[in-house]
This record gives sequence, structure tokens and C-alpha cells, in this order.
Amino acid sequence: MRTSLSVKILLAVCLFLLTAPLWARSHNHPVKLADASDPGYVFALAAANRFLHAWQTADLESGTVLLSDGIRHSQNADKLEDFFSSGKDRGFEIARGHGHSGRYSFPVVLVTSRGSKITRRSSEIILLETGKNDWVVDKLP
Repeated sequence: MRTSLSVKILLAVCLFLLTAPLWARSHNHPVKLADASDPGYVFALAAANRFLHAWQTADLESGTVLLSDGIRHSQNADKLEDFFSSGKDRGFEIARGHGHSGRYSFPVVLVTSRGSKITRRSSEIILLETGKNDWVVDKLP
């Protein structure tokens, strides 16, 4: 009886391991990863990097230039200034983006240091093409 139970457990584990990749990938809304060979993707990623570098270095002027008109008009100027100026020890991580030609979204992690504590905030940044490989941030992280 003990052998029968251990064989059943072993079979259950094998069945789980064989089927896990199938159900782990099934999503209601699968994310379409961006085609990294699209030149627009590269320009969007570069613009996201420039914007986040402006945030990291508290460069309000450089960051504001990279904002879409919609964001500039919808955000309070004091709130934008606070976004860029709060804190001095910060960094960011950008993950592989998704979207399509003309609009890309990149998962980001904003890392800040407050005293001896390091905080990580996950978010996303959305970039839109405004023409001729010019890209602007259309959603703040």
C-alpha cells in the first residue's frame, strides 16, 4: 500500500510538471511583446531611457521636453516639479516593452533611497511617436 501511494504521488508530480507550462501561459489578455527589430521600438526605448534619466538626475527641464502635450496640460506643474525633484539617490530599471508601431509601453521599476531604506515601485511608461522618430511620454511612471 505504501508503494502504491508513493507511485501515485510521483505520477501526480510528473503530471503537474508536464502540464504547468501549458496553463501558466494561458492568460485572458496575452501581452503582445514588441518586435525589437522595429526601428520605432528602439527610438521609443531610447526616449524612455532619456526621460527616466532626467527623473534620476532631477532634471525637470529635460524631462518636461519629453512629455506629450496631453500630460503637460493635465498635470499640475507643482506635481511635475515634485516628481522630478523629490530625492537624490535614485535609479530605474526598464523591462522589455510591448505595443505596436507608434505606441509602446515599458514596464519600469523606480528605485529610491530614503535614509537607510531602499524602495522599489513598479509602474509603466507609455511613449507615443509624434513623427519622424520623435517620441514623447504619454503616461508617467
